[in-house]
Order: sequence, then structure tokens, then C-alpha cells
Amino acid sequence: MYTSYKMLAHIIPFLALLSTALSSPFPHHSRRTIAGVSVLDTPLVRAAQDYARAHSSDAVYKHIMRSWLYGTLLLTHNDTLSATVDLEIHAIAILLHDLGFDQAPNATHISHNRRFEVDGAIAARQFIRRHNVGRRWDERRVQLVWDAIALHSDPKISQYKEPEVEVVGLGINLDFTGPSFGILDAEYAAVVKEFPSDDLDSAFVDGFTWLCSTKPETTYDTFMQPFGERFVQGYNATGHRAIDEMVAQ
Repeated sequence: MYTSYKMLAHIIPFLALLSTALSSPFPHHSRRTIAGVSVLDTPLVRAAQDYARAHSSDAVYKHIMRSWLYGTLLLTHNDTLSATVDLEIHAIAILLHDLGFDQAPNATHISHNRRFEVDGAIAARQFIRRHNVGRRWDERRVQLVWDAIALHSDPKISQYKEPEVEVVGLGINLDFTGPSFGILDAEYAAVVKEFPSDDLDSAFVDGFTWLCSTKPETTYDTFMQPFGERFVQGYNATGHRAIDEMVAQ
């Protein structure tokens, strides 16, 4: 009898660990280190990083990587969020958040009539469904990635959504604002050293101008409208804004 209880004392903790592992979307929690930051390492995350590299300019890809690393650092400094956020959702959403910026002539995921955030969200959803190894991605997880990408440029909405959606937006914004949320200056600097940000502003001015030029109707009444008004000849939002529809001139 004593032997049986002794065996159970070893078996029960093992079964508890096994149950936790089987219920986790990434049971082994594989990690790798990039610019001094420990990030989640799964086959889908690796594939998303490769896909982002293939569909981004050098400047945009560096922005994507910095955003992922800043978002991860934010989580490491926040115990509540780190215990809540699905790290794979976070990684995939940030890595694929700028697919709508792909300026390649043969980019099939770029539409003529959708905002770039929506193009990116749809492309990310298609990517996940093509690579759903092990069927770990139910529709809720896919939807969280979609929402995080579609809302990443609108913090006034994303901050009230699920933690995954909020943190994706925060990590991306940190690339423009500098260190905060507990991220140390040295941590931030190490990321910038690995992925220099000297071309950040010019790349996004060019990108926003490209969108205002190629599909202006998706930029009226958005944060991009001033870029069109300043840099695109003939760009005119009058008649396309909410106020134009609601208040007679």
C-alpha cells in the first residue's frame, strides 16, 4: 500500500503537467533570442517571419521586427498581460501586420478598394489557414489576429479590445514613440542596433503617399489623409468625408 501511494505521488504531478502541455497551443514553449529578447519559436511563427520578409521592403521588415520585439519586452515587464496574452497570436499578428503595405506589382493580397489594414488582416487570415499545422488555430484565434491587424493603427479602439489586440497595437506604436511600459533604454537600444530605424519615417511617408496615390478612396477621413493632401497632386478628400455627407455645403 505504501508503495502504491508513493507511486501516485510521482504520477499525479506528471499527469497534471501532461494535461497542461496538451491543452496549450504550443506545449513546449520553444524560445529563441533575437536582439537580446526571448521570443516564442513555433513553426508558424518562423513561417510568418519568412512571409513578412518576402512581402516587405527592408525598412518595413525592420519595423515589423522591432515592433514584435518591443511588444514582447512589454509583456515581459507586465506580469498580468504576460499571463494572459497568447504569444503565438501576438507574434503572428505583429509579423504580418503590414502585408497591406506590399508594393510589389504581383502582390495578390493588395486590393484596390480596401484600407491597407484590412488587406493585411485578410492576408494574415489566409496565411494562417494555409499553414494550420496540427489544427491548433480555431476561428477565435484567427479572428483575434484579424482584429489586431485591422485595428493596429487606431489605438482609440484597440485599447478596449482583447489583450492580444491591444498589445499588438502598443508594440507597433512603440517603434514611433520610444521606450515606455517598463522597457529599459538599454533593451530598446539593443533592438534598434539589430534592426536600425534610421529609415523608418521616410519609409512610412513614402508608403502612406503611395496608398493615397494608388487608392485614395481608402485614405479619405483617415490618419493618412494629410499625407495625400501634402504629397499627392490632385488629391482632394472633399466630398468623401463624413462631414460632406452629413452637412450640406
